Amino acid sequence: MTIHVLLVDDHPVVRAGLRAMFEEFENITVVAEAADGGAALAEVARFAEQGHPLDAVVMDLQMKPVGGIIATRSITEQFRTPVLVLTTFDTQSDIVAAVEAGALGYLLKDAPPEQVQAAVVATAEGRRTLSPDIAATLMDRMHRPVITLSQRETEILTLLATGATNREMAQRLFISESTVKTHLVHIYSKLGVDNRTAAVATARAENLL
Repeated sequence: MTIHVLLVDDHPVVRAGLRAMFEEFENITVVAEAADGGAALAEVARFAEQGHPLDAVVMDLQMKPVGGIIATRSITEQFRTPVLVLTTFDTQSDIVAAVEAGALGYLLKDAPPEQVQAAVVATAEGRRTLSPDIAATLMDRMHRPVITLSQRETEILTLLATGATNREMAQRLFISESTVKTHLVHIYSKLGVDNRTAAVATARAENLL
C-alpha cells in the first residue's frame, strides 16, 4: 500500500531534498507540500473534503506565521491525521510540546533515510516512533518532578524574562524589593539554578514561560 504524505517545511530547498528522498521509497508518495502550519491544515482539509484523506503529515516545527505545534494539534484533533515531526530542534520543550499536541513520531532531520522511512510507515499505521535520543529526553522529562510556581512567582519570572531589575519588578507589582528578592530565592530553588539567566532558560525549557 502506498502511503500518501503531506510534506510541511518553510524552506523550499529542504522540502525539495526531502521530496527527493521520499521518491526513493517505493511505499511513500509526497502528494502535497505546505510552507507553514496554516497551509498544512488547509491541505489536510482539502484532501479530506475530496474523500482522499492523507495517510500522514511530515511536519517541521519552527515556521511562520503558523508553527508546527499549533498545526499538529489542529490536524490531529480535527482530522485524526497522524503527524510525524521531522525537525532540527531537539530541546526538551519542543519534544514535549509536540507529543502533547498529538504527534506520533519525532525525528531529527539528520536521521538516516531508512529510519525516516520506517517512521513514516509507523506513523501512517498509528504507531508511535521516537529516535533513541528523543525517547530518552522525553522519559527524563516524564520522570522529573513537576515544577510548580505560585502566581506571584510566575509574575516575577515573566518580568525577569523581560530583563526587568528588582526595583522595576517591585514597582510593577507594588511590592518591596526585599520581597522580590525573597521570591527570586524561592524561584531559583525550585528551578535548581543560581542566577537570572539560568532561571529564564530553565523556565522556558519547562514551559513555565
